Amino acid sequence: MEFVVLVKQVPDTTEVKVDPKTGTLIRDGVPSILNPFDQFALEEALRLREKIKDRIPVNVTVISMGPPQAKTAIMKCLALGADKGILLSDRTFAGADTWATSLTLAEAVKKLGKFDIVFCGQQAIDGDTAQVGPEVAQLLGIPQVTYVDSILGFENNKITVRSLTDDGYRVVEVKLPMLLTCSTPSSFEPSNPSMAAILKANKKPFEIWTAETLGGDKSKFGLSGSPTQVSRVYSPPVRGKGVVYKENIEEGIKKVVEALMDKKVI
Repeated sequence: MEFVVLVKQVPDTTEVKVDPKTGTLIRDGVPSILNPFDQFALEEALRLREKIKDRIPVNVTVISMGPPQAKTAIMKCLALGADKGILLSDRTFAGADTWATSLTLAEAVKKLGKFDIVFCGQQAIDGDTAQVGPEVAQLLGIPQVTYVDSILGFENNKITVRSLTDDGYRVVEVKLPMLLTCSTPSSFEPSNPSMAAILKANKKPFEIWTAETLGGDKSKFGLSGSPTQVSRVYSPPVRGKGVVYKENIEEGIKKVVEALMDKKVI
């Protein structure tokens, strides 16, 4: 069987700042990390492979789209246990919105020739759109299950998963091929590869695919293929410090009302 895991290298959002003059992210000196949702998706793929390996051999391929430095994220995936890494890197891919990104990733999955399950993180922590996974499924013409926090079983070419909902969860059984987006549970603790695994990762297959490799109409990739564009990025206004009144309830309410009247709120 062939498992495909789509991952992204993202800025460590605790470190990201916005240039107040240009409204763009300041990336210089900002560390990049493997998107946490994507790492959970990868580890779910590896756990499922471990469960079924005695009866079904599984190959796990990781695909990422990004600049050359995104190789670091793929190498971590290989060190964690993936079998092969593919980096989609080309200036033609630059400026892609979620649709153009999904199209590029879907074309890469198709080029692999065979796939049974496509694993994605719920969303990337830099954009938080949660759109790429579902769009890839649509472009591949396969069923999808979103917000999956656990894989419950695999039998007769069907996978059973638990999917989170607004008021609980649902258990879904789906035929392969299919795509699932993984929602990291609070109990999840990311694995860290050993030094031996990191060294072994350097010997695993790794390829860089360009727009030429994928073929097709280049105008559909990157900025030229993006129907949406981000016009501005900005930080939310800094909130002022709150005021705490320690008097009894009646006195506290009186002071709150007086403060609101002073500020002409009421």
